[in-house]
Amino acid sequence: MIPGVERRPDTEAELEAFETAFRRQGLPMLIEDYSPAYDIFTRAVPLLGLVLLLEVLAPLNSNWSPALNATAVLVATGLMVLALGLVNRHRGRPFLSRPRRVGTVELVAFVFVPALLPGLISGHWGIAALTALFNLALLALILGVVGFGLISIVRWAFGRLLSELSRSFGLLVNAVPLLMIFSLILFLTPELWEVFAQLEPAALGILVGMFVLLGAAFLIARLPKEVGRLEEDAGADGLPLEPRQRFNVGLVLFVSQSLQVLLVALAVAAFFVVFGLLTINAELINGWIKGTSDVLFGFRLGGREAQLTVELVRVATAIASFTGLYFAISMLTDDLYRREFLDRITDDMKVTFEKRAEYLALRSGPG
Repeated sequence: MIPGVERRPDTEAELEAFETAFRRQGLPMLIEDYSPAYDIFTRAVPLLGLVLLLEVLAPLNSNWSPALNATAVLVATGLMVLALGLVNRHRGRPFLSRPRRVGTVELVAFVFVPALLPGLISGHWGIAALTALFNLALLALILGVVGFGLISIVRWAFGRLLSELSRSFGLLVNAVPLLMIFSLILFLTPELWEVFAQLEPAALGILVGMFVLLGAAFLIARLPKEVGRLEEDAGADGLPLEPRQRFNVGLVLFVSQSLQVLLVALAVAAFFVVFGLLTINAELINGWIKGTSDVLFGFRLGGREAQLTVELVRVATAIASFTGLYFAISMLTDDLYRREFLDRITDDMKVTFEKRAEYLALRSGPG
């Protein structure tokens, strides 16, 4: 609320309706005066408090006696209370009060104070480092979920997914036909099966992770330009977006595109699994890998024994992850996709920007 301006109850209800709509669209940063201190982390105080209570147990040592461990927990609790009390006094609050504002000082204390306890009390500096990393990751998760509406973005993107289904597969047919033909030939290559038969699950995970990171990097690299073009095409009624709002819009684009890539990759994996069940059995795989395949289960299909093997799943996963990377690159280079996908987003954003203009006018009005 703007200081010194009183609003009628119906005006407050309208503002609340606008802000709720922004949150549901995954664009909470369009809400004016949206503050991490007041609107994000302060709302998460109960969760942060629970984590702090659990982390006083971090100094426990299996080599110590029960009495010594109890003393360690008491000391850790005392140090935690002392640190929180000092933060409260720094903010001008009572020593044992609940924080009404969670700002930079409180966040730094949340990350480092409980992390120091196992190191100072029991010498477990490894646990101390893991505690700090966990607390930092938790704050990042809260910022993403609450601050940038990540759950709302995913829900919104999934809502669009069915309507975009035919569009995604249409683009796949147009963009990667040669890749699919190459993948089919590669799928029937004994050397490929031999490589993935001896590949450890961790190595396969790293390989897939590399493709995922490369695809994400390609998408992220183009986001600033796409957001700028989107803002220009959709128009902001003379009210340009702030950096945090552009980041929020970019996050919506990134999640939407990532879900489409995931959908295509899963479809390709399913296709090769079914193709393998129809054409390749365990005996043939044994000859290719020069060993014994690991059969998960088998069943009769079309008068033959279809067998799902670990090797089939591995090969299908590898080919699908590479196809997903190729599809992500096609999103950035295929004019048909960019035109069709961004036109849909632009239409949605035009409506959102119109509502944002009404919202800002309502906030600044006399009420």
